[in-house]
Amino acid sequence: MQTTQIRLAARPVGEPTDDDFAFVTEDLPALADGQVLLRTIYLSLDPYMRGRMSAAKSYAEPVPVGGVMVGQTVCEVVESRSERRAVGDIVLAYTGWQTYAVADARHTRRLDPEAAPVSTALGVLGMPGFTAYAGLLEIGRPQPGETVVVAAATGPVGSAVGQIAQLKGARSVGIAGGAEKVRALTEEFGFDVALDHRSPTFREDLAAATPDGIDVYFENVGGMVADEVARRLNLYARIPVCGLVANYNATEAPAGPDRLPGFMARVLTLSLTIRGFIQSEFEPTLTEAFQRDMTAWVRDGRVRYREDIVEGLESTPEAFRGLLVGRNFGKLLVKVGE
Repeated sequence: MQTTQIRLAARPVGEPTDDDFAFVTEDLPALADGQVLLRTIYLSLDPYMRGRMSAAKSYAEPVPVGGVMVGQTVCEVVESRSERRAVGDIVLAYTGWQTYAVADARHTRRLDPEAAPVSTALGVLGMPGFTAYAGLLEIGRPQPGETVVVAAATGPVGSAVGQIAQLKGARSVGIAGGAEKVRALTEEFGFDVALDHRSPTFREDLAAATPDGIDVYFENVGGMVADEVARRLNLYARIPVCGLVANYNATEAPAGPDRLPGFMARVLTLSLTIRGFIQSEFEPTLTEAFQRDMTAWVRDGRVRYREDIVEGLESTPEAFRGLLVGRNFGKLLVKVGE
C-alpha cells in the first residue's frame, strides 16, 4: 500500500509558497499488532499549522523539514490488527497531510456517522468547537447582559463563541471581513450585531455596536481589530487569547508607534484579565461537558455551523494559504477521499 504525502520542504519566510511543500509517494509498512491502516476522508486545516512550520519555540515541537505536515483527520479503517477497531470503522485520527497512514489504534477515536456528520468531528464537535467552549466559558466567563465581541467570527471557533455567549445570556458582536460574511453572522449564526473590519468607519461602527463597552473579547486575530477593541474594554474585561492570525505570516514588527505601553496602562487601570490558552490544557476537565453540551446544542439547532470543503489533497497548500488571509468561509476541510 502506498500513500501520497505533503511534506514540509522548507521553513516559510512570510506566506508559505509551493516551494515550501513537497508531494511524495511512499510505501507504507506492514501492520504490527495493535495498528490500523487508515484511508483519509477529511483533513482539517487550521491556523496553528503555520506555527508548526516555524522553528521558533512554541507550545509544540515544529514539523521537521522533510516531515509530513501535521493535522487531524477523519479516516476509514481499511485494515486492522487491533481488537479496538474493525475494518470499515470511521475514526478521528491525527495522521496529517496524506492519503493513507498506519496508526496505533489507541490513538484513534471511533465516530458514529448516525449521530452527526463525521466532518463535524474536525469542526464544531471537535477541536475548534472545544476551543470556543473552553476559552469562552473558562476564561471569558460571560454573564447575562454582558457584551461579548469575537474576531474572525465566521470561522469555526468564532461562530461557536458568539452562539455560546448568547446561550449564556450575553450579547454577541461578531467581526468579519466582507459583506457576505457579515450578513451570515446575523442571518445564519444569529449574532446580535455584525461588523465589517474592512469598513472605513469600523471604529465608529464598533462604538455604536458596543454602547455599554466590551466585557469579553475573544481574540482570534490581533492587528488593527485588537487595537480598536482595546479602546472599548470595560472595567474587569476578560480577553481569552486563542490566536493572532493577522501576524502569522509577518516577517518584521508592525509599522507605527509602540502601542504596548498604552495597552499595559489599560490592563492596569481597567483591571483586565488577559489569558492565552491552548485548548488541550482543558481536555482533562471539560471534554465530557463539551461533548454533552455541544452535541445537544448542534442537534437542537441552537448552535449552527458552516463548512468550507475543498476537493483533493493537491488543493491543500493553496487552501492553507487562503486560510491565513481569511479566504475560507467556515471550517476549512480538504476532502481527500470518499
